[in-house]
Amino acid sequence: MARVKVYSTGACPYCTKAKQLLQKWNIPFDEVRVDVDKSKLREFAQVTNGARTVPQIVIDGKCIGGYTELTELHIDGGLDELIEAGDED
Repeated sequence: MARVKVYSTGACPYCTKAKQLLQKWNIPFDEVRVDVDKSKLREFAQVTNGARTVPQIVIDGKCIGGYTELTELHIDGGLDELIEAGDED
């Protein structure tokens, strides 16, 4: 299965929605709370190329964006392709 990370904070409603969608689609993910661990905040900045908003979803090291991009990617069928590509590795 592809490695999915969701960079989030505890007070972000879009983070909650993104995690709920991933759960609904049976896509396992690791949540990285950038509001709890400052080292994770530095990791977040590096992995997302300086993104300033959460959630940011990273699949196999590639940042796909936030909640809106996640839903658009799913609607367009691209999310399945990314997840299946991770299964082949």
